[in-house]
Amino acid sequence: MNTTSKIYLAGHDGLVGSAILRNLKSKGYNNFVFTPYPEFDLTNQQTTADFFKKEKPEYVFLAAAKVGGIMANNTYRAQFIYENIQIQNNVIHQSYLNKVKKLLFLGSSCIYPKNAPQPMKEEYLLTSELEYTNEPYAIAKIAGIKMCESYNIQYGTNFIAVMPTNLYGPGDNYDLEKSHVLPALIRKMHLGKCLENNNWEAIRKDFDKNPVEGIDGKNSEDEILQKLNKYGIIAPSPPHSLTPSLSRPIAPSLPRSVAITLWGTGKPHREFLHVDDMADACVYVMNKVDFADLTTGMKDVKNTHINIGCGEDLEILELANIVKSVVGFTGKIIWDKSKPDGTYQKLMDVNLLKKHGWQNQIGLKEGLEKVYEQYS
Repeated sequence: MNTTSKIYLAGHDGLVGSAILRNLKSKGYNNFVFTPYPEFDLTNQQTTADFFKKEKPEYVFLAAAKVGGIMANNTYRAQFIYENIQIQNNVIHQSYLNKVKKLLFLGSSCIYPKNAPQPMKEEYLLTSELEYTNEPYAIAKIAGIKMCESYNIQYGTNFIAVMPTNLYGPGDNYDLEKSHVLPALIRKMHLGKCLENNNWEAIRKDFDKNPVEGIDGKNSEDEILQKLNKYGIIAPSPPHSLTPSLSRPIAPSLPRSVAITLWGTGKPHREFLHVDDMADACVYVMNKVDFADLTTGMKDVKNTHINIGCGEDLEILELANIVKSVVGFTGKIIWDKSKPDGTYQKLMDVNLLKKHGWQNQIGLKEGLEKVYEQYS
Protein backbone atom coordinates (compact mmCIF):
# COMPACT_ATOMS: atom_id res chain seq x y z
CA MET A 1 0.00 0.00 0.00
CA ASN A 2 1.07 3.56 -0.67
CA THR A 3 0.10 6.28 1.80
CA THR A 4 -2.34 7.64 -0.80
CA SER A 5 -3.89 4.25 -1.67
CA LYS A 6 -7.66 4.18 -1.25
CA ILE A 7 -8.38 2.01 1.79
CA TYR A 8 -11.80 0.72 2.84
CA LEU A 9 -11.94 -0.16 6.52
CA ALA A 10 -15.12 -2.12 7.28
CA GLY A 11 -15.86 -1.93 11.00
CA HIS A 12 -13.69 1.14 11.58
CA ASP A 13 -15.43 2.03 14.85
CA GLY A 14 -15.02 -1.38 16.52
CA LEU A 15 -12.24 -2.58 18.84
CA VAL A 16 -9.98 -3.87 16.04
CA GLY A 17 -11.12 -1.56 13.26
CA SER A 18 -10.47 1.60 15.27
CA ALA A 19 -7.01 0.30 16.22
CA ILE A 20 -6.18 -0.44 12.56
CA LEU A 21 -7.29 3.10 11.66
CA ARG A 22 -5.02 4.59 14.37
CA ASN A 23 -2.11 2.49 13.12
CA LEU A 24 -2.62 3.45 9.49
CA LYS A 25 -2.87 7.16 10.34
CA SER A 26 0.31 6.96 12.43
CA LYS A 27 2.12 5.58 9.37
CA GLY A 28 0.92 8.41 7.13
CA TYR A 29 -2.00 6.73 5.31
CA ASN A 30 -4.67 9.30 4.58
CA ASN A 31 -7.16 8.09 1.97
CA PHE A 32 -9.96 6.20 3.74
CA VAL A 33 -13.56 5.28 3.01
CA PHE A 34 -15.99 4.00 5.63
CA THR A 35 -19.47 2.50 5.94
CA PRO A 36 -20.71 3.74 9.35
CA TYR A 37 -22.89 1.28 11.29
CA PRO A 38 -25.90 1.17 11.72
CA GLU A 39 -26.61 3.71 8.96
CA PHE A 40 -24.91 1.44 6.42
CA ASP A 41 -25.97 -2.23 6.33
CA LEU A 42 -23.27 -4.56 4.97
CA THR A 43 -25.70 -7.49 5.08
CA ASN A 44 -27.56 -5.79 2.21
CA GLN A 45 -26.16 -7.06 -1.08
CA GLN A 46 -27.29 -4.15 -3.26
CA THR A 47 -26.17 -1.47 -0.81
CA THR A 48 -22.71 -3.06 -0.57
CA ALA A 49 -22.48 -3.45 -4.35
CA ASP A 50 -23.40 0.21 -4.88
CA PHE A 51 -20.76 1.31 -2.37
CA PHE A 52 -17.96 -0.66 -4.07
CA LYS A 53 -19.02 0.48 -7.52
CA LYS A 54 -18.96 4.12 -6.40
CA GLU A 55 -15.82 4.14 -4.21
CA LYS A 56 -13.59 1.55 -5.94
CA PRO A 57 -11.27 0.91 -2.96
CA GLU A 58 -7.82 -0.53 -3.66
CA TYR A 59 -7.35 -2.24 -0.29
CA VAL A 60 -9.94 -3.65 2.12
CA PHE A 61 -9.70 -4.48 5.84
CA LEU A 62 -12.76 -6.58 6.73
CA ALA A 63 -13.10 -6.05 10.49
CA ALA A 64 -16.91 -5.72 10.51
CA ALA A 65 -18.76 -8.56 12.25
CA LYS A 66 -21.58 -9.38 14.64
CA VAL A 67 -19.79 -10.32 17.87
CA GLY A 68 -20.70 -11.17 21.46
CA GLY A 69 -19.92 -13.31 24.48
CA ILE A 70 -20.90 -16.90 25.21
CA MET A 71 -24.50 -16.07 26.17
CA ALA A 72 -25.13 -13.94 23.07
CA ASN A 73 -23.51 -16.52 20.77
CA ASN A 74 -25.63 -19.32 22.19
CA THR A 75 -28.89 -17.32 22.32
CA TYR A 76 -28.79 -15.65 18.89
CA ARG A 77 -27.34 -18.54 16.91
CA ALA A 78 -29.29 -17.82 13.72
CA GLN A 79 -28.38 -14.12 13.72
CA PHE A 80 -24.69 -14.83 14.29
CA ILE A 81 -24.36 -17.24 11.39
CA TYR A 82 -26.63 -15.32 9.00
CA GLU A 83 -25.35 -11.78 9.56
CA ASN A 84 -21.67 -12.70 9.56
CA ILE A 85 -21.91 -14.83 6.42
CA GLN A 86 -23.90 -12.08 4.68
CA ILE A 87 -21.30 -9.42 5.54
CA GLN A 88 -18.45 -11.65 4.39
CA ASN A 89 -20.16 -12.75 1.19
CA ASN A 90 -21.00 -9.20 0.19
CA VAL A 91 -17.64 -7.57 0.99
CA ILE A 92 -15.42 -10.39 -0.33
CA HIS A 93 -17.43 -10.88 -3.53
CA GLN A 94 -17.60 -7.16 -4.27
CA SER A 95 -13.86 -6.88 -3.63
CA TYR A 96 -13.36 -9.49 -6.35
CA LEU A 97 -15.81 -7.87 -8.78
CA ASN A 98 -14.27 -4.42 -8.30
CA LYS A 99 -10.67 -5.62 -8.61
CA VAL A 100 -9.50 -4.82 -5.08
CA LYS A 101 -5.73 -5.35 -4.97
CA LYS A 102 -5.73 -6.98 -1.55
CA LEU A 103 -8.18 -7.83 1.22
CA LEU A 104 -7.52 -8.74 4.85
CA PHE A 105 -10.28 -10.75 6.56
CA LEU A 106 -10.37 -10.96 10.36
CA GLY A 107 -11.56 -14.22 11.86
CA SER A 108 -11.44 -15.63 15.38
CA SER A 109 -9.60 -18.29 17.38
CA CYS A 110 -12.97 -20.04 17.93
CA ILE A 111 -12.53 -21.59 14.45
CA TYR A 112 -10.37 -24.29 16.04
CA PRO A 113 -11.77 -27.54 17.50
CA LYS A 114 -12.69 -27.41 21.18
CA ASN A 115 -10.17 -30.15 21.97
CA ALA A 116 -7.43 -28.98 19.61
CA PRO A 117 -3.84 -29.74 20.67
CA GLN A 118 -2.02 -26.79 22.24
CA PRO A 119 -0.69 -24.47 20.98
CA MET A 120 -3.20 -24.33 18.11
CA LYS A 121 -1.57 -24.46 14.67
CA GLU A 122 -3.24 -23.30 11.47
CA GLU A 123 -3.32 -26.91 10.26
CA TYR A 124 -5.73 -27.92 13.07
CA LEU A 125 -8.66 -26.21 11.32
CA LEU A 126 -11.57 -28.61 10.61
CA THR A 127 -9.89 -31.60 12.26
CA SER A 128 -12.62 -32.23 14.89
CA GLU A 129 -15.73 -30.86 16.61
CA LEU A 130 -16.16 -27.16 17.42
CA GLU A 131 -17.22 -25.70 20.77
CA TYR A 132 -21.05 -25.92 20.74
CA THR A 133 -21.86 -22.54 22.30
CA ASN A 134 -20.26 -20.47 19.52
CA GLU A 135 -20.46 -22.99 16.68
CA PRO A 136 -22.59 -20.76 14.35
CA TYR A 137 -20.15 -17.84 14.70
CA ALA A 138 -17.17 -20.16 14.20
CA ILE A 139 -18.72 -21.72 11.09
CA ALA A 140 -19.33 -18.24 9.65
CA LYS A 141 -15.67 -17.34 10.22
CA ILE A 142 -14.50 -20.62 8.70
CA ALA A 143 -16.67 -19.84 5.67
CA GLY A 144 -14.86 -16.49 5.40
CA ILE A 145 -11.47 -18.21 5.46
CA LYS A 146 -12.52 -20.69 2.80
CA MET A 147 -14.10 -17.97 0.68
CA CYS A 148 -10.84 -15.99 0.63
CA GLU A 149 -8.88 -19.16 -0.11
CA SER A 150 -11.25 -20.30 -2.87
CA TYR A 151 -11.36 -16.91 -4.59
CA ASN A 152 -7.57 -16.81 -4.53
CA ILE A 153 -7.36 -20.26 -6.13
CA GLN A 154 -10.06 -19.73 -8.77
CA TYR A 155 -9.81 -16.01 -9.52
CA GLY A 156 -6.21 -15.15 -8.64
CA THR A 157 -7.17 -12.65 -5.93
CA ASN A 158 -4.92 -11.78 -2.98
CA PHE A 159 -7.28 -12.16 -0.03
CA ILE A 160 -5.62 -13.03 3.31
CA ALA A 161 -7.37 -14.30 6.46
CA VAL A 162 -5.93 -13.67 9.94
CA MET A 163 -7.08 -15.24 13.22
CA PRO A 164 -6.53 -13.16 16.38
CA THR A 165 -6.25 -14.48 19.92
CA ASN A 166 -8.11 -12.75 22.79
CA LEU A 167 -7.77 -8.99 22.36
CA TYR A 168 -7.98 -6.07 24.78
CA GLY A 169 -7.41 -2.33 24.61
CA PRO A 170 -9.08 1.01 23.83
CA GLY A 171 -12.67 0.63 22.69
CA ASP A 172 -13.23 -2.66 24.55
CA ASN A 173 -16.66 -3.68 25.86
CA TYR A 174 -16.94 -3.17 29.64
CA ASP A 175 -20.60 -4.16 29.91
CA LEU A 176 -20.77 -6.47 32.95
CA GLU A 177 -23.53 -8.47 31.24
CA LYS A 178 -21.66 -9.12 27.98
CA SER A 179 -17.94 -8.39 28.31
CA HIS A 180 -15.12 -10.90 27.99
CA VAL A 181 -12.89 -11.91 30.88
CA LEU A 182 -10.25 -9.15 30.79
CA PRO A 183 -12.47 -6.04 30.52
CA ALA A 184 -14.80 -7.62 33.11
CA LEU A 185 -11.87 -8.05 35.51
CA ILE A 186 -10.71 -4.47 34.98
CA ARG A 187 -14.14 -3.00 35.64
CA LYS A 188 -14.89 -5.22 38.64
CA MET A 189 -11.54 -4.41 40.27
CA HIS A 190 -12.02 -0.70 39.56
CA LEU A 191 -15.48 -0.66 41.11
CA GLY A 192 -14.17 -2.74 44.01
CA LYS A 193 -11.43 -0.18 44.65
CA CYS A 194 -13.97 2.65 44.48
CA LEU A 195 -16.15 0.84 47.04
CA GLU A 196 -13.14 0.29 49.31
CA ASN A 197 -12.54 4.04 49.29
CA ASN A 198 -16.24 4.95 49.42
CA ASN A 199 -15.65 6.94 46.25
CA TRP A 200 -19.25 7.24 45.14
CA GLU A 201 -18.47 10.02 42.72
CA ALA A 202 -16.29 7.58 40.74
CA ILE A 203 -18.85 4.77 41.05
CA ARG A 204 -21.64 6.97 39.69
CA LYS A 205 -19.39 8.19 36.88
CA ASP A 206 -18.67 4.56 35.96
CA PHE A 207 -22.37 3.63 35.95
CA ASP A 208 -23.21 6.69 33.86
CA LYS A 209 -20.63 5.61 31.29
CA ASN A 210 -21.69 1.94 31.30
CA PRO A 211 -25.14 1.40 32.88
CA VAL A 212 -25.85 -2.06 34.30
CA GLU A 213 -29.27 -3.51 33.45
CA GLY A 214 -30.81 -0.04 33.26
CA ILE A 215 -29.15 1.23 36.44
CA ASP A 216 -26.95 4.31 36.01
CA GLY A 217 -25.26 6.87 38.24
CA LYS A 218 -28.54 8.67 38.95
CA ASN A 219 -30.03 5.68 40.76
CA SER A 220 -29.87 5.29 44.53
CA GLU A 221 -26.89 3.87 46.34
CA ASP A 222 -28.89 0.78 47.33
CA GLU A 223 -29.90 0.12 43.71
CA ILE A 224 -26.29 0.41 42.55
CA LEU A 225 -25.07 -1.86 45.37
CA GLN A 226 -27.64 -4.49 44.38
CA LYS A 227 -26.24 -4.58 40.85
CA LEU A 228 -22.66 -4.70 42.13
CA ASN A 229 -23.58 -7.62 44.39
CA LYS A 230 -25.27 -9.42 41.50
CA TYR A 231 -22.03 -9.27 39.51
CA GLY A 232 -19.83 -10.38 42.40
CA ILE A 233 -18.62 -7.03 43.76
CA ILE A 234 -19.61 -7.35 47.41
CA ALA A 235 -19.23 -4.97 50.34
CA PRO A 236 -21.03 -4.89 53.72
CA SER A 237 -23.53 -2.07 54.15
CA PRO A 238 -22.05 1.10 55.65
CA PRO A 239 -23.11 2.17 59.15
CA HIS A 240 -25.05 5.10 57.72
CA SER A 241 -26.31 6.26 54.33
CA LEU A 242 -23.60 7.86 52.25
CA THR A 243 -26.10 9.67 50.07
CA PRO A 244 -29.29 10.45 51.98
CA SER A 245 -30.25 12.71 49.09
CA LEU A 246 -28.81 12.98 45.60
CA SER A 247 -29.03 16.76 46.02
CA ARG A 248 -26.80 16.77 49.12
CA PRO A 249 -23.04 16.16 49.37
CA ILE A 250 -21.71 12.66 50.00
CA ALA A 251 -21.04 12.07 53.70
CA PRO A 252 -17.68 10.65 54.76
CA SER A 253 -17.42 7.05 55.94
CA LEU A 254 -14.74 4.60 56.97
CA PRO A 255 -13.12 2.42 54.27
CA ARG A 256 -14.97 -0.79 53.44
CA SER A 257 -13.84 -4.38 53.19
CA VAL A 258 -14.68 -5.50 49.64
CA ALA A 259 -14.60 -8.95 48.03
CA ILE A 260 -14.89 -9.82 44.34
CA THR A 261 -16.29 -13.19 43.27
CA LEU A 262 -15.03 -14.71 40.02
CA TRP A 263 -16.25 -17.84 38.26
CA GLY A 264 -14.44 -21.18 38.35
CA THR A 265 -11.10 -22.17 39.80
CA GLY A 266 -8.90 -19.64 38.02
CA LYS A 267 -6.83 -22.51 36.61
CA PRO A 268 -7.67 -22.24 32.87
CA HIS A 269 -5.02 -20.58 30.70
CA ARG A 270 -5.69 -17.75 28.27
CA GLU A 271 -3.59 -15.70 25.86
CA PHE A 272 -4.06 -11.94 25.47
CA LEU A 273 -2.83 -9.50 22.83
CA HIS A 274 -3.12 -5.72 22.97
CA VAL A 275 -5.30 -4.50 20.12
CA ASP A 276 -2.60 -2.01 19.03
CA ASP A 277 -0.30 -4.99 18.43
CA MET A 278 -3.11 -6.71 16.53
CA ALA A 279 -3.56 -3.64 14.35
CA ASP A 280 0.16 -3.45 13.66
CA ALA A 281 0.18 -7.13 12.64
CA CYS A 282 -2.76 -6.55 10.27
CA VAL A 283 -1.05 -3.63 8.53
CA TYR A 284 2.20 -5.63 8.39
CA VAL A 285 0.49 -8.61 6.75
CA MET A 286 -1.33 -6.34 4.31
CA ASN A 287 2.00 -4.86 3.23
CA LYS A 288 4.36 -7.82 3.51
CA VAL A 289 2.54 -11.17 3.12
CA ASP A 290 0.80 -12.35 -0.06
CA PHE A 291 -1.26 -15.47 -0.73
CA ALA A 292 1.60 -16.91 -2.79
CA ASP A 293 3.85 -16.72 0.29
CA LEU A 294 1.44 -18.98 2.18
CA THR A 295 1.10 -21.74 -0.42
CA THR A 296 4.73 -22.55 -1.24
CA GLY A 297 5.20 -26.32 -1.44
CA MET A 298 1.52 -27.14 -0.85
CA LYS A 299 -0.01 -30.03 -2.78
CA ASP A 300 -3.54 -29.21 -1.61
CA VAL A 301 -3.99 -25.49 -0.99
CA LYS A 302 -5.68 -25.20 2.41
CA ASN A 303 -5.21 -23.69 5.87
CA THR A 304 -3.67 -20.56 4.38
CA HIS A 305 -4.86 -18.32 7.23
CA ILE A 306 -2.43 -16.78 9.73
CA ASN A 307 -2.68 -16.88 13.54
CA ILE A 308 -2.00 -13.59 15.34
CA GLY A 309 -1.07 -13.66 19.02
CA CYS A 310 1.83 -13.35 21.43
CA GLY A 311 2.42 -17.10 21.77
CA GLU A 312 2.27 -17.04 25.59
CA ASP A 313 -0.58 -17.62 28.02
CA LEU A 314 -1.19 -17.48 31.77
CA GLU A 315 -3.68 -18.74 34.34
CA ILE A 316 -6.81 -16.66 34.84
CA LEU A 317 -5.86 -16.62 38.53
CA GLU A 318 -2.53 -14.99 37.69
CA LEU A 319 -4.25 -12.58 35.33
CA ALA A 320 -6.68 -11.55 38.10
CA ASN A 321 -3.78 -10.83 40.45
CA ILE A 322 -2.00 -8.72 37.81
CA VAL A 323 -5.18 -6.70 37.18
CA LYS A 324 -5.66 -6.34 40.95
CA SER A 325 -2.14 -4.90 41.27
CA VAL A 326 -2.50 -2.56 38.28
CA VAL A 327 -5.87 -1.22 39.46
CA GLY A 328 -4.87 -0.95 43.12
CA PHE A 329 -7.70 -3.07 44.53
CA THR A 330 -6.72 -4.44 47.95
CA GLY A 331 -9.74 -6.61 48.74
CA LYS A 332 -10.24 -10.35 48.51
CA ILE A 333 -10.79 -12.45 45.38
CA ILE A 334 -13.17 -15.39 45.88
CA TRP A 335 -13.25 -18.17 43.27
CA ASP A 336 -16.70 -19.73 42.91
CA LYS A 337 -15.78 -23.31 42.03
CA SER A 338 -19.43 -24.24 41.45
CA LYS A 339 -19.26 -22.20 38.23
CA PRO A 340 -17.75 -23.58 35.00
CA ASP A 341 -14.13 -22.96 34.04
CA GLY A 342 -14.61 -23.24 30.29
CA THR A 343 -11.94 -24.63 27.98
CA TYR A 344 -8.75 -25.33 29.92
CA GLN A 345 -6.35 -23.77 27.40
CA LYS A 346 -6.55 -21.75 24.17
CA LEU A 347 -3.08 -20.78 22.99
CA MET A 348 -2.24 -19.79 19.42
CA ASP A 349 0.82 -21.10 17.63
CA VAL A 350 2.29 -17.96 16.04
CA ASN A 351 5.39 -19.42 14.41
CA LEU A 352 4.05 -18.79 10.89
CA LEU A 353 3.67 -15.07 11.57
CA LYS A 354 7.11 -14.92 13.22
CA LYS A 355 8.55 -16.64 10.16
CA HIS A 356 7.16 -13.81 8.04
CA GLY A 357 8.82 -11.23 10.28
CA TRP A 358 6.30 -9.91 12.84
CA GLN A 359 6.21 -10.23 16.64
CA ASN A 360 4.20 -8.39 19.29
CA GLN A 361 5.80 -5.53 21.23
CA ILE A 362 3.42 -4.71 24.10
CA GLY A 363 3.82 -6.84 27.24
CA LEU A 364 0.70 -7.75 29.21
CA LYS A 365 1.41 -5.67 32.34
CA GLU A 366 2.43 -2.66 30.25
CA GLY A 367 -0.69 -3.03 28.14
CA LEU A 368 -2.95 -3.35 31.18
CA GLU A 369 -1.43 -0.23 32.75
CA LYS A 370 -2.19 1.74 29.57
CA VAL A 371 -5.71 0.35 29.36
CA TYR A 372 -6.54 1.10 33.00
CA GLU A 373 -5.18 4.63 32.71
CA GLN A 374 -7.52 5.17 29.75
CA TYR A 375 -10.46 3.47 31.48
CA SER A 376 -10.25 5.31 34.80
